[in-house]
Amino acid sequence: MAQPQSPLPLKYFIAVLYHCAESLAAARSEIEKQWGKIDYEGSDHEFDVTNYYEPEMSTPLYRRILALHSLLNPTMLAEMKIACNNIEDRLAIDGKRTVNLDAGYLDHNKVLLASAKEAGQKIYLDKGIYADLAGRWKAGRYQPFEWSFPDFKDGRYDAELAAIRQLYLTQIRVWKQRA
Repeated sequence: MAQPQSPLPLKYFIAVLYHCAESLAAARSEIEKQWGKIDYEGSDHEFDVTNYYEPEMSTPLYRRILALHSLLNPTMLAEMKIACNNIEDRLAIDGKRTVNLDAGYLDHNKVLLASAKEAGQKIYLDKGIYADLAGRWKAGRYQPFEWSFPDFKDGRYDAELAAIRQLYLTQIRVWKQRA
């Protein structure tokens, strides 16, 4: 019989959806206050897969992925999503969000995103938050699933997620040597 073991720490990231540079800078500042140094910042990607956010946040919209330097326990995902929602509320203007923050994590073989919305593939974590398996590492990239968000599915973040994965693999090797 296998004995339960503590999980390895993971590489958390936040996918920031925003309209203007000032909103991104404010979100970045709040993220660093909450979780410390960002060690990877992707480029801007036009967010053109839905117009759902446009009435609230304007247009054009962009998404940028920010990865946290510190490796964290996987049980932090629900708390991180709630904290991201609180940051969104603090940065809102006249009740309208200026950013949308999607928390997630990756390891050597998977990418998960936190969600406050239930769906068949999502697993309940805690405090109204679900884990949504967004991709599995295979053939040099995180392969999406039929339910993955369209912008995570179409490959626009593949190079960035692979780079974050490489950071994680280096960090976890060092972590294991110290453990």
